Amino acid sequence: MPAVSTMILRSMRLIGEKERGGTLTADEQTECLDELNTMMESWSIERLMCYQVLQESFALTANTVSYTIGSGATFSTDRPTKITDPCFVRDSSNLDSKLTIISAQAYGSIVQKNVGTTYPTSLFYDSAFNSSGYATIYIYPAPIANLTLYINSWKQLQSFLSVSTQLLLPPGYRLAIESNFALHLAGGVTNVSPEVAKMARDSKANIKSINLPETIAALDVGIARGTRMNILTGP
Repeated sequence: MPAVSTMILRSMRLIGEKERGGTLTADEQTECLDELNTMMESWSIERLMCYQVLQESFALTANTVSYTIGSGATFSTDRPTKITDPCFVRDSSNLDSKLTIISAQAYGSIVQKNVGTTYPTSLFYDSAFNSSGYATIYIYPAPIANLTLYINSWKQLQSFLSVSTQLLLPPGYRLAIESNFALHLAGGVTNVSPEVAKMARDSKANIKSINLPETIAALDVGIARGTRMNILTGP
């Protein structure tokens, strides 16, 4: 896989800022690396640019309702961009109980948040950063037994520590990064050819088409006049 410096040089060549065989100055390395990470961060909040919804599990502690999440937090993992269904808790008998993801407003309206029950029913994800850069997961009601929490979440796309970092993303992302970063660098500075603009647009659209979740069609029972139907096989 290419190093970040190779992709940056390719992007700069696409807008006529570099010749083949060129190198990056120290200032260009610093500035372009920051700009590239800014673009990758913005892509991480676009659902269709995220190539996976990752399931992870974490141990819950009895009578505890809140847990920080992030690298080095109570739940030590990459901070999720968003937590999505399905989420559930699993007990020592490997029985699962579904959790409903609720909003900040719904969680805030709960009067007694520390009330205990064996199985929680709701999860609120506060994605705001605290002073350590962590987000927080709230479980309600507080479990009175140790359980395992399973969450599904969008993860941040790869960020780059230096220009020598290697790209670790699925096929198709390299062209999308290089061509779209060319547009990013050119913004307000230089004109971009229609061919490069089309390359950027098409390569990003191709990724989104692959990452688009599958749609499961269903027919409302009421519409079917009480007859349950399978949309694939009929009545």
